[in-house]
Amino acid sequence: MVADIENGPWPFEGRQFAAVVVTNYLWRPLMPTLLESLAPGGVLIYETFTQGNETVGKPSRPDFLLRPGELLDVCVGLRVVAFEDGFEERAEGMAQRFVQRIAAVREPADRKELARYLLP
Repeated sequence: MVADIENGPWPFEGRQFAAVVVTNYLWRPLMPTLLESLAPGGVLIYETFTQGNETVGKPSRPDFLLRPGELLDVCVGLRVVAFEDGFEERAEGMAQRFVQRIAAVREPADRKELARYLLP
């Protein structure tokens, strides 16, 4: 599927997924839509650049850099199973960077709700 998710309609309106994965991308107006797309029992994995990255490379615009702890704020209501926020020393030849990453789960209300999403 090819879609302009910043200027066009969300192409998965009304659908929910067992996993939502986002890497190296930040468009804050899309955050609520991404969370709504997460099915009960589903996992969100999100990683992108954070403030401080402007000191080591691009992206450097504040619009594209998470604020400290921002993913924790976005994921209020989800169960956070892992979170990192800081500087990432990289292997020689790879750019150093400041990143934030989170793994969080939307808890189902009960077992019946979870089964509805997991069983065909």
